[in-house]
Amino acid sequence: MRELFLVLIPLAGACFAALWPSERTRPWFLPIISAIHTLLMSWLLINPPEVLFHSWMGFDPLARAILPVISLLFLVCSIYGIPYLKIHKERKNRVFVSVILASLGLISAAHMSRHLGLLWIATEGLTLCFVPLIHFSSKPRAIEATWKYLLVSATGIALSLLGSFCLGYASLHGGGQGDLTFTALIAQASSLSRPWVLIAWVLILVGYGTKMGLVPMHAWKPDAYGEAPSMAGALLAGGVSSVAFLALLRVRSVVAAAGAGVIADRTLLFLGLLSMVLAAFFLLSTNNFKRMLAYSSIEQMGILCIGASLGAVGLWAAFFHLWNNCMAKGAIFLSAGNLQRGAGSCTTADAKGLFLIMPHSSLLFMAGLFAITACPPFGLFFSELMIIKNAFFSGYPWVAVLFLFALMLAFFGLTRIVFSVVYGRPKTNSKQLSTKYCEKPATLLPSLILIGAVLFLGLCIPNPLRQIWSDAVQQLIPNL
Repeated sequence: MRELFLVLIPLAGACFAALWPSERTRPWFLPIISAIHTLLMSWLLINPPEVLFHSWMGFDPLARAILPVISLLFLVCSIYGIPYLKIHKERKNRVFVSVILASLGLISAAHMSRHLGLLWIATEGLTLCFVPLIHFSSKPRAIEATWKYLLVSATGIALSLLGSFCLGYASLHGGGQGDLTFTALIAQASSLSRPWVLIAWVLILVGYGTKMGLVPMHAWKPDAYGEAPSMAGALLAGGVSSVAFLALLRVRSVVAAAGAGVIADRTLLFLGLLSMVLAAFFLLSTNNFKRMLAYSSIEQMGILCIGASLGAVGLWAAFFHLWNNCMAKGAIFLSAGNLQRGAGSCTTADAKGLFLIMPHSSLLFMAGLFAITACPPFGLFFSELMIIKNAFFSGYPWVAVLFLFALMLAFFGLTRIVFSVVYGRPKTNSKQLSTKYCEKPATLLPSLILIGAVLFLGLCIPNPLRQIWSDAVQQLIPNL
């Protein structure tokens, strides 16, 4: 049960941070607890614990395929959190630090959950954790975004709970005991009631798809990403979305074992393409560079769904893409936060010419742009290339064409906004604010680390990492 410490240590750290009396030293809990989590994660990767067949929680291959990059993202963002909270020292940080540490524990619990009910509980707790983070600034628009996030997410979570009940009823209807562990559901798959399995899949797809921000369940995302602190946005885009994606993968394996895998794949493919295309059009019209990141995240979630719908090779590419997306999105979010403080705004009308007054953050922002738009040699270029090739070889050339069309539109939309912010003549307000919030190594290094990691994965994928992703694919598609 060593893997339980991945949950317990962050939750204990959250409790200590909530009780810690000093506002000045409390932010140091973030990198300390995150570093312990990452070290423990590394040890478990080297010496993976045994996972019992009917265990409700375990560090199984699927958890090993995703959770390490989330741990790394939290560690890097926690380093950024210290100077960020120092800049905003007029705001109390007790809740901010505590809920971020709690969210790390809940994300770990969700990734290791092998029971549908436990997965839902962890996801619900994670949803609530990000409520105070989104309205951290306490501005009217932040409060509005918080309510929209809470209401839409609550609807999605309720639908996923109803879908979980339907899957349990499918087990009872087929003569089972209603056991909601994924291993038991897969073992009983041949006797599950097919209509109830399909109803459960639709409800769970809509429910967890809302957490991912898939179209048309994406309404909360632009407002939440636009108003949340950049650190919270990075964790939402990289951490919370991965939990929902993993939930869909686990449930999809049950649906496939019940004989409805083709239907599950087609729905994932449809929602993935719809999300990519519509997000690309939104990118062509927005003038807010943090809302731009929300639409880019919707596009990336669509790519993950398309990859997961194209068989074993596509699923392997989806894991590869998820790692790259987590780190690239983290880098561009953190650098966007620096630029927002320098400009005092997120709109292209107010934020111009930032390269002249914040050159290092601007360079990192542009590097994040090239990474997230899949320019070689960044890792996203190769993961998206694998998905496109697999679409052609799987008999879906029209998917590859639509995929490339959406990528082209997204590239135009992203570059339009980024270069509008970076180049031009700075506003007077930007010059004054950039002097107050000057660039510091502590606010630049996290983005640089994440950009370097995406570049490294584009140049070289370590063999142990390849094996981890292959093991996860084998778990989800056992009959390879």
